[in-house]
Amino acid sequence: MPDVTALAAEALVPVVEPFAADGVFGLLWLVIALPLAGAVVLLAGGRRTDPWGHLLGTATAAGSFLLSLVLFVALLGRGEEERQIGQELFTWIQVGGFDVGMDLLYDQLSALFLLLITGVGSLIHVYSIGYMAHDPRRRRFFGYLNLFVAAMLMLVLAADYLGVFLGWEGVGLASYLLIGFWQYKPSAAAAAKKAFVINRVGDMGMSLAVMLMFVTFGTTAFAGVSAAAGEADSFTLNAIGFLLLLAACGKSAQVPLQAWLLDAMEGPTPVSALIHAATMVTAGVYLVVRSNFIFENAPVAQTAVVIVAVVTLLWGAVIGCAKDDIKKVLAGSTMSQIGYMMLAAGLGVAGYAFAIFHLLTHGFFKANMFLGAGSVMHAMDDDVDMRHYGMLQKAVPVTFLTFAMGYLAIIGFPGFSGFWSKDKIIETAFADNLVVGLAALAGAGITAFYMTRLMLMTFFTDKRWAPEVHPHESPRVMTVPLVVLAALSVLGGFLLLGDWIVEWLSPVVGAEEHHELAVPAIVLTGIITLVVAAGVALAWFTIGRSEVPRTAPAQVSPVTRAARADLYGDAINDTLVVRPGSRLVSGLVVFDRSVVDGAVMGQAAATGGLSDRLRRVQNGFVRSYALSLLGGAALVVLALLVVNLV
Repeated sequence: MPDVTALAAEALVPVVEPFAADGVFGLLWLVIALPLAGAVVLLAGGRRTDPWGHLLGTATAAGSFLLSLVLFVALLGRGEEERQIGQELFTWIQVGGFDVGMDLLYDQLSALFLLLITGVGSLIHVYSIGYMAHDPRRRRFFGYLNLFVAAMLMLVLAADYLGVFLGWEGVGLASYLLIGFWQYKPSAAAAAKKAFVINRVGDMGMSLAVMLMFVTFGTTAFAGVSAAAGEADSFTLNAIGFLLLLAACGKSAQVPLQAWLLDAMEGPTPVSALIHAATMVTAGVYLVVRSNFIFENAPVAQTAVVIVAVVTLLWGAVIGCAKDDIKKVLAGSTMSQIGYMMLAAGLGVAGYAFAIFHLLTHGFFKANMFLGAGSVMHAMDDDVDMRHYGMLQKAVPVTFLTFAMGYLAIIGFPGFSGFWSKDKIIETAFADNLVVGLAALAGAGITAFYMTRLMLMTFFTDKRWAPEVHPHESPRVMTVPLVVLAALSVLGGFLLLGDWIVEWLSPVVGAEEHHELAVPAIVLTGIITLVVAAGVALAWFTIGRSEVPRTAPAQVSPVTRAARADLYGDAINDTLVVRPGSRLVSGLVVFDRSVVDGAVMGQAAATGGLSDRLRRVQNGFVRSYALSLLGGAALVVLALLVVNLV
């Protein structure tokens, strides 16, 4: 029986001391500084920046993208052993012998994230110029978008877990501000608070993990932790792994911290696209993949990642089947697709590269579909109910064609980006465990069903518009980003040509382990395609061939009722966390008032009573004091006589 820990240590890829940033890499800090500066100007500049604020916000994001592209090309020109670039900015924390620098790490993994965050983020900024054109607070909106992008860039560029935590909290703050941007709506304000509170639970996991790293390794830098991880005991490493998983569940909306994601659709649609495609929910996947040196030596925690991922990918898919709100269908889809990424990350060295591959392709087609949903809402007077749509393909032809590209990508239609990335995850899952592989395969079939349902109810079936609604195509400032993202949704699979993305990431996450499948890969691909086709056919026979009512039927199956209620995620949280927490707090209040306050107030009352009685002795009469002195002297004399007689 081989030593699992020893094998994990051999697969470990430590973060080595990076090369100093020189030449163009000396500008690495500007990638973060540009959108951060934009946020400062737009949020502190006041109304004087209103006329051009949206242009500045878009320009800073685009500038960050162009710089990221230049850095990526420069990284391609370096040898594999020279592709870890470090930049020391300043000393952040210095306490005794504990020093934390504001250091950046640019390598193969962070390079891909920079392109995704700034590239897709810039397209969302451009789209927002048209989408938010009539909002009186548009300048503030772009300031928040810039802050969101800057925080996410800090998260993926930090060379230290404390730096990651800084970006982690910045992302949480920006998401709160953007989800609740229309705070005059009670539902938006409640959704923002819900996202903020649930994410704080995950953030506790992150902060405790960083503390445990410091106690165990004496450092929180990637290089120090990865170098010492193989020498730590299994219990500590698994504890760190579980805490990091808790953190990832919060940011990436994985069970049991998934309940905030669907409510987050209360924010403007570009916010949904940014959260689901380029920032926020991808942070958890990044954390697990970046921490591969922890999970490779923590098999129990790694198994927990797989279990959570499988539950979540099915959970989100089932929810997506029953929603009529177009954005909530896509939100359930995101939960499920992030589950696929977490599953790949949980499968270890064999899956890390495919987790990032699917993260990138998902970023393309999910941003495409969320912005497409916003274009549909623009055409339908902000109505999000798909039961009020139908036959929109001719009314909004550009939106329809671009959305269709995203649809074909997410269901895994052969040749489109999702076909390559998701199929690789399913293959890896089957090679590792039959049950996990079957669950991933079932998720693919359910995805095909609910996404086909969305397409049919929105762009096909009978016209169900209200008489006063006149659907129309969005302006070019909104459709051009859709066209670019649609092209990426089709072409994203080219990242797998010649196993490029696997070889590119192997110096960071380890070389791929080739597992033997029970059947040839081409046969498994055929099976996956047939399952997807079955999901599409089922949607066609249940939705496409029947009349869609304008209101959801009241009589539904228990499964549909549960899916409409988000599989009772809120009820579960209320039962397991909120109510026990409320009772605990109520009990602590009673204890505080009865015991703690009782002891303090009782002591105060006793002291006050004794003082009141002693006060009566001090009456101010000299004769009373003289009598007291005489009595005292007599007692002293009497005591001396008694002592002498004895």
